[in-house]
Amino acid sequence: MIVVYTGEGKGKTSAALGQVIRALGHGLRVACVQFMKRDGVAGEQRILKQLLQDDFLAGGLGFFRDRKEYPRHRAASLEALNWAREKVASGVQVCILDEAICALHQGLILAQELKDMLQTAATHGAHVVLTGRDAPNWLVEQADIVTEMACRKHHFSGGQTAVRGMEY
Repeated sequence: MIVVYTGEGKGKTSAALGQVIRALGHGLRVACVQFMKRDGVAGEQRILKQLLQDDFLAGGLGFFRDRKEYPRHRAASLEALNWAREKVASGVQVCILDEAICALHQGLILAQELKDMLQTAATHGAHVVLTGRDAPNWLVEQADIVTEMACRKHHFSGGQTAVRGMEY
């Protein structure tokens, strides 16, 4: 299966992490890679390292804002994608590609590279869960499940900052 969590609302990563727990509960081997998130920043990283050990990678360099930094971010994203491909080829049954859609949208991974990863997963019988805003039409069409998160209300609009333990 290919599962996509997309949209402007909060909860995409949280939903994907729910998939991690469900799959582990059924004894499946799970790998999770985070594309845009630096190691040691998001609260879920500590737990994922404990649960998944070598099957977890925070492979991002943080927010990508400066085009001069493109080569570094591109290299990190390719390394994360290749890591996931190797995990699937080695027997991972569920592979979470957190913020892969964001990396795709920003040109840090290319559509064909992601399609090749999905083909590798299909060849090895692995499920893939992808998160990120702005899922492209081709991915929505290929996916088995697509959930679009919609923001109805968010405290950011009132000038609040991100809350530790709730949003990162």
